[in-house]
Amino acid sequence: MNQRATPPASLAAQPQWELRQIVDELRAVREQWRAGLASSQECGAREFPSRQHLRDIVSALCAALFPMRLGPLDLQQESEDFFVGHTLDTTLTGLHEQVRRELSYHARQHGLQQTVSIEQQALAIVQRFARALPRIRAQLDTDVAAAFHGDPAAHSVDEVLLCYPGILAIIHYRLAHALYALGAPLVARIIAEVAHSQTGIDIHPGAIIGSSFFIDHGTGVVIGETAIIGERVRIYQAVTLGAKRFPAGADGVLKKGLARHPIVQDDVVIYAGATILGRVTIGQGSVIGGNVWLTRSVAPGSHVTQAHSQQEAAELPALAAAVAPHSAFAHHP
Repeated sequence: MNQRATPPASLAAQPQWELRQIVDELRAVREQWRAGLASSQECGAREFPSRQHLRDIVSALCAALFPMRLGPLDLQQESEDFFVGHTLDTTLTGLHEQVRRELSYHARQHGLQQTVSIEQQALAIVQRFARALPRIRAQLDTDVAAAFHGDPAAHSVDEVLLCYPGILAIIHYRLAHALYALGAPLVARIIAEVAHSQTGIDIHPGAIIGSSFFIDHGTGVVIGETAIIGERVRIYQAVTLGAKRFPAGADGVLKKGLARHPIVQDDVVIYAGATILGRVTIGQGSVIGGNVWLTRSVAPGSHVTQAHSQQEAAELPALAAAVAPHSAFAHHP
């Protein structure tokens, strides 16, 4: 019986995707979007910093900061300095290119006239960043120590450094914050978002965070751009240090750069699920309990719990009724 052989997969009919039409339509959508943003005059090549390259750069910087823990498996202590020097030479060169791309993009977008070349500006930023690395490493040592001493489940500082997502997020934050302060906010934001995607911890690089900072567990933590956190602060998962409101200008566009996030003073503990909103101050040594919703400042040494907050809310109407007749602001017909 003569049966017709099935053709090989390579010879089988290939599906048709109507690519010409799709490509044309995608171009039309891009052009419409660019026209709406008044950015049609592009340089003809990609000039944004690369998320993938910055992910690799930060991974290499982590290895250079902690070579015997986060460096290559076969690294020996006698070759530690050589590894650090070689890694930094390659990595800082790559970082210089990413910063240069950001500065070039920013200058073109805003039509800036350059008195100093973008190449020189990028070089100055990365040189200053490189000189800050020993200070960053020393500050990270205090963060690692805070995690080890603050968590009874931690058996060694090595375990903290290798396993704790809070430490990974803080390493990224400290590197990103340095670049943010030096004038590379887009590169800094990408670095912070790399950690966010890996850990679920969202720390804006503009936030100011003191030494010995410990995030336990960490998933769902949000720390806003203008937050200020003091020394020896400990927070737990799902804590939000956010903004209460977003004022808009006369054109309806949200105002940017305003101080809108909390100030947390030294030695504060904030337990899981707490939400603190607005430019309020949490006084030194305070303890904020789990799931508390807080939009007011609290004095140093305060202990705020959910039950206490609910009791205050229940007492407010009665207190207002008792005070209103005697208030200087009471309405009299």
